[in-house]
Amino acid sequence: MLVGYSSSSEEEEEANPDPDPKPKPGGSSGRRRGCEEEEEEEDDSPRRKKLKAEERVATTRLPVPGCLLAMFPEEVELQTEDSSLHGGRVRSFKHERGNWATYVYFPYHPDEEFVELLDELLSAARAHGVALSQQEEFHLSLSQTVVLRHHWILPFTQRLKAGLAHCKKFTCSAGRLKVYCNAERTRTFLGMEVSTGHAQLLDLVRVVDRTMTEFHLDTFYKDPSFHVSLAWCVGDLTGLMKDCLQELQRLVDEHEDGPFALRLDCEELRCRAGNKTFSFALEP
Repeated sequence: MLVGYSSSSEEEEEANPDPDPKPKPGGSSGRRRGCEEEEEEEDDSPRRKKLKAEERVATTRLPVPGCLLAMFPEEVELQTEDSSLHGGRVRSFKHERGNWATYVYFPYHPDEEFVELLDELLSAARAHGVALSQQEEFHLSLSQTVVLRHHWILPFTQRLKAGLAHCKKFTCSAGRLKVYCNAERTRTFLGMEVSTGHAQLLDLVRVVDRTMTEFHLDTFYKDPSFHVSLAWCVGDLTGLMKDCLQELQRLVDEHEDGPFALRLDCEELRCRAGNKTFSFALEP
């Protein structure tokens, strides 16, 4: 459909005025007619023509169907850089449309004993002047957070799946508290470091790193401290956290019937890219 053109009937009316116009009382119809034509000519500038054409295009443009918007939420989702809306957290990299924050991890599903211990740890830290916020979810990372373009997500996850094809599931455990701070020094974390299963985790990191390298992305740390982050606070409070770390560790070691050990069944590796999550079951 062509847009921005007058209909043929309108063109004919302009090109063929009434051959027998009827004069109006007072005999001034010809003079008024001439004035109207002059005004139309003055207003018929190139700029005016362009504005009229744009108005016609705008009125004929159809809205995007809702089903299509739902297929590509990252293209229409409004992003905010207001850290107050995220508990004071600051992005490690600026958000750009089409860029998806991506990382590989094992999920940890907490049990009742873990939740009770975490409440005790947060209360003890608060007594030392450190207000920690509990993690919204718990996981063990096997990659850094990298940026993927939307069209890379499918080939990236397919390549990752192929690399994990023969990896075996296993179990790891953690029980030693440790303080971590991100590279930008904008957040401090209380984590529980892995004590068993370290070798198997390193094997998986090698697989993940190969995929990262193929896509020219950052690989994992050279000497990783595998851990599950428990809680966090804004800013670099490493010093304050370490001052009370001994007392927090005592709560772990003397928890109820004996030292608490976080057990993580590493059966299903996951990759999260933006709001999409991909799962890779390991072999028995």
